[in-house]
Order: sequence, then C-alpha cells, then structure tokens
Amino acid sequence: MHDAQSSDPIKMGWMQGFPPAESQRVMVRDASAYRFPQIRWSFSHYQELYPTRPIDRGSSPTQQLSLNLRDDLDAICFKPIGDNEPMRWDQSLEKNFTDGIVVLHRGVRIYERYFGALSERQHHLCASVTKSFVGTLAAWLIHDGRLDPKEPVIRWIPELSASGFAQATLEQVVHMTTAIRYDETYANPEADIWKHLKAGGVFPRLANDQGPNCFTDYLQTVVQSGVHGQQFAYRTPNTDVLGWVLKRVSNQSLSEMIAERIWQPMGAERDAAIQIDSIGFEFAGGGLLAVLRDLARFGEMMRLDGQLGGRQIIPKAVIRAIRKGGEQAKFANAGYTTLPGWSYGFMWWHAHDEHEVFTARGVHGQTIYIDPKAEMVIARFASHPIAANAHIDPHSLPAYRALAEHLLRES
Repeated sequence: MHDAQSSDPIKMGWMQGFPPAESQRVMVRDASAYRFPQIRWSFSHYQELYPTRPIDRGSSPTQQLSLNLRDDLDAICFKPIGDNEPMRWDQSLEKNFTDGIVVLHRGVRIYERYFGALSERQHHLCASVTKSFVGTLAAWLIHDGRLDPKEPVIRWIPELSASGFAQATLEQVVHMTTAIRYDETYANPEADIWKHLKAGGVFPRLANDQGPNCFTDYLQTVVQSGVHGQQFAYRTPNTDVLGWVLKRVSNQSLSEMIAERIWQPMGAERDAAIQIDSIGFEFAGGGLLAVLRDLARFGEMMRLDGQLGGRQIIPKAVIRAIRKGGEQAKFANAGYTTLPGWSYGFMWWHAHDEHEVFTARGVHGQTIYIDPKAEMVIARFASHPIAANAHIDPHSLPAYRALAEHLLRES
C-alpha cells in the first residue's frame, strides 16, 4: 500500500499536461475517480468530474478567522488506539493521508496545513460531513414547528409508500434508527452503497445496467428488514430521504437552504457546491464541496451555540437539541469499536465524554471535530485509501484529545 509521500498526487502526475497522458487520467467512467491513489487528486478536483449545484455565499462580508499560528503543536505526542508506541501530531497527519487541516482555538486559527493536490482556495469533497448539515437543517425545521418528528416520512414523501421507509417516522430517519436492508461496505462492489451511488452517478454504470438511474428512484427500492426504532444503523439512504423531506417542506433546494440559513449569514469566504444526479436531485448523503476554512467556520458556529461574529445565526435551542446526542443504548451494538459510549443524533456523532465532543464525519477521513471544553474546532480533509473511519480513528481521535489537553493546560 502507498504511504502519503509515495501517493502524493502532484508527484504521481495525475491529470497533468495538456492533455494528460492516458495513464495519468482520472475519470468517472472507469471508476478511477473513486479509486486509490487517484482519489488523492479527485477529492480536491471534484467539480471537474461531477455535476454540482452552487451554494451561494452572497455578498456579505467574510467572517474573519484571526491567524496566530503556533509552532509547538507538531511535537505533541499521543498513543494511537491499540498501540503503545507514541506518535507525534505531525506524523498522524501523514498516517491518515491528510489533504488539509485547520485548528481553531477560541475562534483563532492556530494551525493550518495543506498537502497533495489541495490548496486553501480549493473545494474538497466533504462526503458524509454533508449529513450533519442536513441534520442541522432538520432540527431547525422541527424547532420552527414545520416538521413533526413523530409523523411518518410518507406524510411528505408518498412516493415511498411501497418502500422500506413506509412505516418509518421522521425521528427514526433523522437519528438513523430505521431498519432497512442496506450494506454500506465501500470495499464490496456488490454492496448496496454501490447500487445507491451508481443510481446517483457517483459510480459509473454499465450500459446494460437496468437499475435506478437517480437517487429518488433508488430510495423507492429500499426494503425494510426488522423493526424501525430499535437500534442505530448507519445507512446513507436515511439522509437522502431526509433531504427529500426538507425540500418538500421548504419548497427549496438544499443548496438554497444551506446558502440562506448557514453559508451567507456565517460569512463564508467562498461559494460551496453540492453534487446532483441526472435529474438535479442533490446528494444529501455526501455531496457537499467546500473550502476547509468554511467547514471550520461552521464548526465554530456550532461550538458557540449557533453564534458567529456576535450574531445568533442558528437558534440556540436547535444547537442544544443537536448536542444532546442520540440514545447510547441504541448505538452500543452497531459495531463501532473505536467509538465506545458514543451515539448518533440529528446526523452528528456524539462522544458523551467529559469534553462534550461531537463531530461530523465522512469516509476517507473528512471531519469537523468540536471540543467545547477545550474551545477547539478541527476541520480536516483527507484521502485515506480505506473508506471506513475505523482505520483512521486510531491515529486521529487520540491526536485530537492530546491537542485539546495541551490547549487546556495552557488556559
């Protein structure tokens, strides 16, 4: 397997030259855009490969994030999960194929690095970090009384009446306690996640593929397996259903909702974008594209109970509802060995620890990590060769905690 140095996309020459040599091309049609090591280039050039819809930052001033870079953080040491050999902070970034990372302490940028094909002004795939934006919007509409979490989702989406979501409530969807038959193993080309992403155009389809050819058609094929509401199971179709509900209730696209409620009022520095399928349906489960500092801004706003720049942008009650987390008992049997005692609620991951940590997470290492006790926010983009965060957490979660403890000791 390549390491971060040997898989550096600039050194490997991906998509360089006019035109690039055939052996150096990264494309959707042959699935190379989602294959390692090509993802080290494609995740930082996603809009050159896939159709997207813009998320307009508007014309309001950018919310500045003051800069006070520190030179003492790289040497912070920690022990990775399951390993007694100490590792340095800077070593952990390389170990996890980090493309970019920003650390905020009390809203000030104290650490910022970019690697590989990513620069500070470039968009990067956020993957399932997208889900936490969608979950936040859902919590907001519930707070506003526009959504009733106890109602079945087919109240808003009758097209799902013959699907596995027919008996599911909005609450079960938003906390992912639906019981649907769905295998989210990216490493298995026969898994449901592949059929799902083929329908949405993320993965290429063969010419004779008779399966669904858009996200909404795919969602109608999902079947129930078990009793809804009994336990947490991470399944991306839940977020696509939730995004569909939000669009129906608001009569807006997700890009419009994110722009009006989050991106513009928080003073984002650049437009964002979200991936769309063949009929323009946005990929709520993983299609957000943004620059790293804007993810950090969003994380800082969540840390400050919905405030940023002295203004209340998201109602405090919405953030408090999110920060409560989900039911730990329903999460316990989900098999997340690196996340003992955690939960999942409103499409955020919650540690339930003494630091009150909660995070947005995406495959291959995308992260917004919020530590309220340490007054710290970390935003990271990565292109790890393995999708599942279980392979990334051992060198990330203890690194984040070590950094938090370091900052607390100095407070």
